[in-house]
Amino acid sequence: MAKDPVCGMFVEEKPDTIQYNKDGRIYYFCSTQCLNEFIQPEKELRKLKLYVAISIGLTIPIVFLSLPHMFPAQFSHIIPMEIMNYANYVMLALATPLQFWIGRRFYRGLWDGIKAKASNMDTLIAIGTTAAYLYSAAVTIEPGFFPFESVYFETAAIIITLILIGRLLETRTKERASDAVRKLLDLQPKMAKVIRRKGDAEVELEIPIEQVQERDIMVIRPGERIPTDGIVVNGLSSVDEAAVTGESIPVDKKKDDQVIGATINKSGLLKVKATKIGQDTVLSQIITLVEEARTGKAKMQRIVDQVAKYFVPAVLAVAIGVGLGWYFIGDIGFTFSLLAFVSVIIIACPCALGIATPAALMMGAGKGAEYGILLKGGEYLEIASKVKTIVFDKTGTLTKGKPSVTDLIDLSGMGEGELLRLVAIAESGSEHPLGQAVVNYAREKGILVANPDSFEAVSGHGLKARYGDHTILIGNRKLMVDNNIPVTETKDSKLKDLESQGKTAVLGAIDNKLAGIIGIADTIKENAKEAIDSLKSMGMEVVMLTGDNDRTAKAVSSKLGINRVIAQVLPPEKEQAISKLKGEGKVVAMVGDGINDAPALARADLGIAIGSGTDVAKETGGIILIKDDIRDVVTAIDLGKKTVSKIRQNLFWAFAYNTGLIPIASGVLVPFLGVGIFGWLPMLAGVAMAMSSVTVVGNSILLGRYKPRFAKKKLVREKEMVANTDLKEVDPIHHRI
Repeated sequence: MAKDPVCGMFVEEKPDTIQYNKDGRIYYFCSTQCLNEFIQPEKELRKLKLYVAISIGLTIPIVFLSLPHMFPAQFSHIIPMEIMNYANYVMLALATPLQFWIGRRFYRGLWDGIKAKASNMDTLIAIGTTAAYLYSAAVTIEPGFFPFESVYFETAAIIITLILIGRLLETRTKERASDAVRKLLDLQPKMAKVIRRKGDAEVELEIPIEQVQERDIMVIRPGERIPTDGIVVNGLSSVDEAAVTGESIPVDKKKDDQVIGATINKSGLLKVKATKIGQDTVLSQIITLVEEARTGKAKMQRIVDQVAKYFVPAVLAVAIGVGLGWYFIGDIGFTFSLLAFVSVIIIACPCALGIATPAALMMGAGKGAEYGILLKGGEYLEIASKVKTIVFDKTGTLTKGKPSVTDLIDLSGMGEGELLRLVAIAESGSEHPLGQAVVNYAREKGILVANPDSFEAVSGHGLKARYGDHTILIGNRKLMVDNNIPVTETKDSKLKDLESQGKTAVLGAIDNKLAGIIGIADTIKENAKEAIDSLKSMGMEVVMLTGDNDRTAKAVSSKLGINRVIAQVLPPEKEQAISKLKGEGKVVAMVGDGINDAPALARADLGIAIGSGTDVAKETGGIILIKDDIRDVVTAIDLGKKTVSKIRQNLFWAFAYNTGLIPIASGVLVPFLGVGIFGWLPMLAGVAMAMSSVTVVGNSILLGRYKPRFAKKKLVREKEMVANTDLKEVDPIHHRI
């Protein structure tokens, strides 16, 4: 049995079942409709890639051939006159499929806008490019129809190509969003081992997970994933719940403890009674939350769409009014009246307006990539500029996500080095992450860790080992009491002190005497405190969200200076916490790395995924930090503000040029210069569009000078070091300080 990735229904894996092969994996579907819905983004992506490639291929020669018309003196010796004479016809042949085949989606958008009685970006693009194309086509086909022969094929081509590139990036983002849900589905095991009664005997059967029923007793061996949610009825083991809860330290499980489907049994044999199956499991709820948050999130209202809503009707009204006015009132003839109409349309053509946002976003995205920040879409920079509340997951985001030794207390006087050596030798026989943390710590200290002569794991309590003449016990208080090793009040107070700091405290006994205490914890990441301080200085509210207990959460938050902590929350509750913050009217960013963070990342206004985290978190987040440096959150927010500022500046300049010349295009200079000025208006419109485009691109390029806050601080520190260095200390040969 397989689960339909679209509707979630279970279907049989048979040759005649509807299936689809993607990247070597077979997906099964309950209906053709689900199949089409599954592959639609992929089809659209392939089609857009083809259209963008063709569009670029047609635009480049059009731009090249248009240069002699704009700069005849400079290009007359480069391009033969024979070619220049036919350049208009070549451009017409290239621009026609680009305008009406590649660009037909904009005409569909225009028609949809007309039916909805609203204007959008498609309306602006369709009208502007059509005006430029039709005017240029008329000049080409009937040169004597207008007094001047300037054409504007390149204007329409550039607009269509740029917009298509933006649509391609948007479609790629949508496909990645669906991949997040598929990766979640992959976590669930396909088969389960259950105990069923057969006659008078009980037998163990391996069945598809879809056939597991409530109250079935499942058998999970070490290394296997738990098929579904349930309660332990027999056995002792530690379970790695990082896939769901995000916590790195495995949780010890015994009779009557609850376990979560898709988590991994690490050590002992467990028998678990299934309590939740199908859509009721925690994993299925996470999948549902991701899907709901994805589809429920309102789309960003584009700035240009908002402008187009009013700009397009106004420009059309002015152009029609100008053309009719000059024809009936001014009585200057059809040709000049048409030139006035076309001039207004072309001068308001959204060349600069069309690239105002993409140009700034491309530069912003490029700078982000330069500093290890990947964007799934330009809109995420815009959202980043509005964020006021940033929520951090704890484990794997603010902390390293794996246990490390933080304290080593020698109680016997043998010395920390010898204590660590013997404890590490004993732990080298264990596969428990706490034991591996001790072994790794010893090796980092340069201690050679040998293998123990004998090893015995004591489930739920610790371990016993022998090495040479030494008997070594490592574990909790219960293990010490069971072996008649007293834990005095003084030593117990040290144990409690470590535990109060949110650390796991482990006792070590050598030769039946308490020898030391090892403190183990998930340590805070480097630069995390600096990042939090910087965000707070920017006026951001910082919140820590974790599935860990209050004591551990507060211990970490106090070190980082985070005042607001939401602890002991499961994945659904994390998503609910984000919804609650958004309900307070806040623009919320969520920073996380685990599968358990996926619903919260999707629900937040802005999801920021740590690049070292799981694929699901990365697919759900809108921004990915590939360097695993928390300070990049600050850079992403700051870069978003700078980019949006550039977009606003670009839009201002785009309108300043285009709308500023509309009165001239309308004929305001006719009383002073005569009707002959209309012959120059299309050229003037072209100059206005070119200047507005150059201004917008140039202003966007200035974003390339952006430096992150921390990079600036590092540069200042380096300059201060050089300035304060005694010149006598400089090596004159190698120029080293």
